[in-house]
Amino acid sequence: MAVKLICASHSPLMEFASPQDQSKEQKVRAAFEQLSAEVKAYDPTLIITFGPDHFNGFFYDLMPSFCVGIRATAAGDWDYGKIDNKIDVPEDKALALVRQVLDEGVDVAYSYRMQADHGVTQPLHFLCDGKLDRYKTIPIFINGAAAPMPTTKRTIALGRAVGQYIKSLNLENERVLVLGTGGLSHDPPTPQMGSVPPEVEEFLIAGRNPTEEARNARQAKIIAVGQKLAAGDTSVAVPLSPEWDIALLEKFKQADFAAMEAMTEAEIRVEGGRGGQEVRCWMAAFAALNEVGEYEMTTHCYEDISEWIAGFGIVSAELKG
Repeated sequence: MAVKLICASHSPLMEFASPQDQSKEQKVRAAFEQLSAEVKAYDPTLIITFGPDHFNGFFYDLMPSFCVGIRATAAGDWDYGKIDNKIDVPEDKALALVRQVLDEGVDVAYSYRMQADHGVTQPLHFLCDGKLDRYKTIPIFINGAAAPMPTTKRTIALGRAVGQYIKSLNLENERVLVLGTGGLSHDPPTPQMGSVPPEVEEFLIAGRNPTEEARNARQAKIIAVGQKLAAGDTSVAVPLSPEWDIALLEKFKQADFAAMEAMTEAEIRVEGGRGGQEVRCWMAAFAALNEVGEYEMTTHCYEDISEWIAGFGIVSAELKG
């Protein structure tokens, strides 16, 4: 059976702030380069990617727990997909995946106009030679930013349902790559409903398709934090949790889904920060692979990089045997 997995953190600050310990950045970029070469050699016929959003494509006017892109483009944040924003979604397979997931009892939303933000597009950029449409790709959004969020148990059920779809394919002729993006621990200053001024709430409800000026202004605030950290100004540092990250990586390695299902939104918020909620995407990806068969995981790197506001991990996994 030809099914492989890659899970990776993401951070738009990779292009704007260099860590003071440059070896950390070198290890991350080397891991992406190695895996990009492996993806090219594997030449997947289908990528299924589980990714979050950061109020670039999904908003509180209608916030699904899960959404499959039947058609999708890059949201345009951080310039990923700026030249060519097309994501090459095979509509027939995306619809078949939706039907399979619904049949498995998971009520997933679906969109013919999904806007995928850097949570999806940055990993595709690094793993696919900068071309978002290099391979047929089905993007699956998992809410990891807008409370209340889906339970980890329900997220894993989604992953298993997608795994059933993968099993329904003729894997002698298909080479499937499952991607999970987000996390690990990080706590960016993401605004929260109920604790921000009315104009910020309005953005969280209906802020899609901003002007270029508005988007640049929003991103400039994040860049400023990263560059202060890179210059040694720790007054703006946000906490990371390397111990929590390492323990979570071990759960993925051991396929300890019972432990993952026991994790609550509140626990993740305390231990992993607001951005730690994105680890749901890894959970779904590993659950999908595990539904196909037992796997072996390889950790390519883990670095706590405050300048990127991320506990940055990159792993891959293949089926045993």
